[in-house]
Amino acid sequence: MQATAKDLRFHTKELLETVSRGEEVLITYRGKPHAKLVPVSSGNDQNSGNPLRGIWKNHKESKNVNAYIKKLRRGRTNAR
Repeated sequence: MQATAKDLRFHTKELLETVSRGEEVLITYRGKPHAKLVPVSSGNDQNSGNPLRGIWKNHKESKNVNAYIKKLRRGRTNAR
């Protein structure tokens, strides 16, 4: 199915219902394709193959997020 950006703005519910039935919706803006609405596949995480996923998992300095951010900002602000 194809829809315009205006359709997306005014008929979001109907487009989401279309996607929930398993169809893909191509969103166009000024006649050119700009986005695609696709159903979310349950149980299959599309980002699991992404090499950057979990990049901060073993980052020891960021265990205490507030202290880490404060350390990063120390040189830029007068905050202590």
